[in-house]
Amino acid sequence: MLVGAAVVGWVRSTMLVGLVCAVGASLCYGIGSVLQAVAARDADSVARLDPRLVLRLLRAWRYLLGLSLDGVGFVLSLVALRSLPLYVVQSVVASFLAVTAVTGAVLLGTRMRKAEQVALVVVVLGVALVGLSAAPESAAVPGPRVEWLPLASAVLLVLVALPLGRLGGRQGAWVLGGVAGLGFGVVAVSARLLSSLTGRSSVVASVQQMLESPAAYALLVAAPLALVSYATALQRGSVVQATAPLVVGETVLPALVGLILLGDHARPGWGVAAGAGFFLAVGAALLLSRFGEVSAPPPVA
Repeated sequence: MLVGAAVVGWVRSTMLVGLVCAVGASLCYGIGSVLQAVAARDADSVARLDPRLVLRLLRAWRYLLGLSLDGVGFVLSLVALRSLPLYVVQSVVASFLAVTAVTGAVLLGTRMRKAEQVALVVVVLGVALVGLSAAPESAAVPGPRVEWLPLASAVLLVLVALPLGRLGGRQGAWVLGGVAGLGFGVVAVSARLLSSLTGRSSVVASVQQMLESPAAYALLVAAPLALVSYATALQRGSVVQATAPLVVGETVLPALVGLILLGDHARPGWGVAAGAGFFLAVGAALLLSRFGEVSAPPPVA
């Protein structure tokens, strides 16, 4: 009995750490997206997907700081994925738009309409439901075919994104935002796969396993593509148009992959609550997309 209680307590404490890390990742992504949006709007526009855009943006301190926060957020999400299912981490991360909304309201004086105030509450409710429904991450090791899936998806996404990068205006913003979301989704799945390879052996053995995993190379392809696509999408249209498809792409598809292929699951009897919480959090977050549109409030007459 004592051993069982100790194991349950350890699992719960580990999951709590995972939830805290996921919330921290959401905070980093929320603030980082604001900084990147400002820098992308100030940079010269490009006619296609051009990696040199990111190189130019790296000279802007706002973009560099935002990218650094994204890096911290990625590390925190990687830690969270060690103890939580992918759908939980991604739904919490999607709430970064709520962070952006609150930041805009506090720092920029942006007014929140009634519907957006309700959406903010719904995001918190959805994340709470997802967190309560979470079961510990499955210990099942994915097969080799699953490990190759992120890399194949990343390469295919590059081939599709190159011609789509010439689309302009609102259509370009939506399409490239979706490409960025799918890219970040591949990053999330790759991180989930890599998290299963670390912490179960020595550091040297873990690093060797990661270098031998196709998921590591999927990260190297998908992450730069997502960054370039999102920066370009921000130049083609509004932040709402670029961010809404990004949120859908980086949350819904990775969650389905986790549930179908990676053994993620909710606590017994909490499946409906988990699904409801996920869609409440993501759907309400989409209503807050406009707060990524960073601009000074109009002067008071």
